Amino acid sequence: MARPTTSFSRYDRGHRRCLVLLACIVGLAVAAGVARAQRPGQFEPVGPIQKVRNNLFVIPGQGGNTAVFVTRQGVVLVDTKLTGNGQAILDRVASVSDLPVTTIINTHSHFDHVGSNEAFPATVDVVTHENTRAAMAKDPAVKDIPQAMPDRTFRDRLTIGQGPDRVELRYFGPAHTNGDAFVVFPAVRVMHAGDVFPWKAAPFIDDANGGSPVALVDTLQKVLDGVRDVDTVIPGHMAPTTWAALREFAEFNRQLLSAARAAKAAGRTLDQAMAELKPPARFDDYLANTPIPGLDFLGTARERARLNVELIYKEASR
Repeated sequence: MARPTTSFSRYDRGHRRCLVLLACIVGLAVAAGVARAQRPGQFEPVGPIQKVRNNLFVIPGQGGNTAVFVTRQGVVLVDTKLTGNGQAILDRVASVSDLPVTTIINTHSHFDHVGSNEAFPATVDVVTHENTRAAMAKDPAVKDIPQAMPDRTFRDRLTIGQGPDRVELRYFGPAHTNGDAFVVFPAVRVMHAGDVFPWKAAPFIDDANGGSPVALVDTLQKVLDGVRDVDTVIPGHMAPTTWAALREFAEFNRQLLSAARAAKAAGRTLDQAMAELKPPARFDDYLANTPIPGLDFLGTARERARLNVELIYKEASR
């Protein structure tokens, strides 16, 4: 069988700069409090609220996408961006509903998804996966702020609300971290995927918090097999898209893993693996030598892929 090939850039100085910056901004628990004040300027401003479908909206900018689900009892939020954005979120919620925020669901523990939990009253119910709570409990930026920390956790599945207000929280295994929650809104056929599906490029893998580019592929397949009747997906950091786009994203990561494993088994260096990687043309955008839209500090799509191939090599060597 012919070995897989692909087209990737060399590991140049620009990539090394990207690695250094990533180490500063990823928001690992041990460093979360140190760099927090410098992060907001690295993200686009909070944008206007946008309707996804019926009573479900999304607020982009200043970190991860915030979903706004207006129920009969109150407003359910998914993710709260960077610190300091609580009022901006509330202002946009007020433009579509007079009801109070009753629930916050955090898809994972990173600073740009939990940062403004603290801005909401203690009466708001904060829900996460149990591994996300464990990570937040180690984060000096949030661990001592009661309203920032989760009130409830789940292991595999949790239902909030009933009928058209129902929200399903699902966990399928490690991926971006070891606590990634998928949030499904059955009545409107939408799912918030968090940073397991952040953009049209290889995702960031927080291996220090249990993430894995190897486990990612299996986790994505479990999502595709296990979630039904969803048409629209809210990614972590780009505009809402289709279920077919999630399927394509999963296939790209599967092919990246397969090619990296084959190259590692053949004794090729990381540089050789990247030079030989040539996936189908439909994945060109995933490997473009251009920055992630709106997140220039994360480097190019090619650099993102290389980081994940490097992690695959490391996992194979353990």
